[in-house]
Amino acid sequence: MSNNKSSKHGFQEVMQKFGRFLSGMVLPNIGAFIAWGLLTALFIPTGWLPNEYLAQVGGPMSKWLIPLLLGYSGGAAVYGHRGGVLGAIATSGVIAGADIPMFLGAMIMGPLGGFVIKKFDKAIEDQIPTGFEMLVNNFSAGIIGGILAVLAFVGVGPVVLAANGVLRAGVEGIVAVGLLPLASIIIEPAKILFLNNAINHGVLSPLGIQQAEEFGKSMFFLLEANPGPGLGVLLAYWFFGKGMAKDSTPGAIIIHVLGGIHEIYFPYVLMKPVLLLAVIAGGMAGVATLQFLGGGLIAPASPGSILAVLAMTPKGAFLANIADFLVATTVSCAVASVFVKASASEESDDSLEEAKAGMAALKNRGLVTEVKVSGAELRTIVYACDAGMGSSALGAASLRKKLRKAGYDNISVTNAAIGSIPKDAQLVVTHEKLAQRAVEDSPQAEHIFVRNFTQNDVFEQVMARLTEKKAQSAVSAGVMVAGQHGAKERHILDMTNIQLGLTSVTKEEAIRQAGEALAAAGYVDEPYIEGMLNREKDISTYVGRGIAIPHGENSVKDSIRESGIVVLQYPQGIKFGKDTAYLLVGIAGKDNDHLSILANIAATLDECSEAELDTLYHTKDPKVLYERFALA
Repeated sequence: MSNNKSSKHGFQEVMQKFGRFLSGMVLPNIGAFIAWGLLTALFIPTGWLPNEYLAQVGGPMSKWLIPLLLGYSGGAAVYGHRGGVLGAIATSGVIAGADIPMFLGAMIMGPLGGFVIKKFDKAIEDQIPTGFEMLVNNFSAGIIGGILAVLAFVGVGPVVLAANGVLRAGVEGIVAVGLLPLASIIIEPAKILFLNNAINHGVLSPLGIQQAEEFGKSMFFLLEANPGPGLGVLLAYWFFGKGMAKDSTPGAIIIHVLGGIHEIYFPYVLMKPVLLLAVIAGGMAGVATLQFLGGGLIAPASPGSILAVLAMTPKGAFLANIADFLVATTVSCAVASVFVKASASEESDDSLEEAKAGMAALKNRGLVTEVKVSGAELRTIVYACDAGMGSSALGAASLRKKLRKAGYDNISVTNAAIGSIPKDAQLVVTHEKLAQRAVEDSPQAEHIFVRNFTQNDVFEQVMARLTEKKAQSAVSAGVMVAGQHGAKERHILDMTNIQLGLTSVTKEEAIRQAGEALAAAGYVDEPYIEGMLNREKDISTYVGRGIAIPHGENSVKDSIRESGIVVLQYPQGIKFGKDTAYLLVGIAGKDNDHLSILANIAATLDECSEAELDTLYHTKDPKVLYERFALA
């Protein structure tokens, strides 16, 4: 059984990597697809402005330009610019030997060209006489490129043509017997598991482009790009969900439908896996509608925004494509609503909190690796993904806005593709599955690895580092508080603000007790307590290892008088969904000090063994807790 699970997991990993690599070739060149699609949609005989003379412009784009760009991108992903040049040369051979747009051939020869020249350079790197480096580099690229082009022309091209013919015949056979809607059974779950790129860019788009050249449009472009199934799930949560899942859907809908970032709805499905039935049903209904009305696009719609779909819709297909979107949305929403409404009415408070905790895990608070950049030095942050587009662009834009709002206009936040990360990048944010490639591409930078580009605490981590020196200075020197007899030294934690052996209560009551302790100590005013409770509704403050760190949301920061913490011990525990907290560390941080306090507490707790933690949970000596948290 374990071997089967391991094999399944390994296959999924391979498919994910394959899909991401294909995405890295296709997505940077979507502009070329759009240019070709618009020209074709305008000037072909069935287009908006039929013009036989201008229609000739589109032919070379699909025949030569786009495959060469794909080949270059594939080679560059393997071995930088030099690999890209070899990939383009090799791709030219497969193009010359075919009478159809050779996208699949480009996806093979591009990476192969980059791989071959990379291996060659590695083999001779210590054998080139001084002064002959440029000569050897140029001639080796030319000779190896020429050989690859010939091999592609006589060998790879015919094989790809034959495979393409078989694949196309099979797909057309499925279409002919009306079984195309069944493709959603594979495509919709694949999207949720991030395998969509392997299917979309590896099979559907190449076939769609061939079909579009013949018939002026293709349904294949809409099988994966249709935002309807995802929108249906989001609407169901909006109508019948509760708490954070319900409140967050309006923003998610805008990003999904208008921005085309489908990844935004994946956590909502993963939170209730039964909703896979909803997106499959919506996808099948949409495809059936598309097939019945004869819809399709002239070119890929990427990202999968309804705006991109409409822009790539040819003359006469608007009704069908809009119906496809609306039917998919309606069916998906109807099915999802049944499950969302049923679970909402049956769930207890604890189960709802577990759902929130699961959502928080999907959001990921960021896996940090040796981020050492100080506030005075940090100037360049880069979000990196396979293609340098989509989610990484959204994440970079979000962080950039937050930093500017916080007054850090001097920090540059951009997005880039793995393989093209600027050499001056100081901090790189990337998906945890791309960690090794990111580190190899930018060894000079510090790295933050996340599971979700848009829903994480990268901003908090950056702010913690920007304010780290200031907070450390305040902690080590103590906080000066004015009193009747002049200024006195006061640390972040006073012994009097440690409460031991408290009776277990609900999570909300415990958080309120922590807030009241902060207020009684003079750190905050009363409104801050409600801010602590509101933050908990948005995202759990349970941080693991039996510790929760409740603190107020940004809207009540004016209620903070000075920085300080309180420690409340509950030996029997407080339930945070499926987790149990034995210590609540209530935090008030003036001028973003709480970010550094959070980081320092987390670092302190990471050093604790399980036995030490158990001591903290049950000790009756406040000095034990004071020594652990006083200088956090």
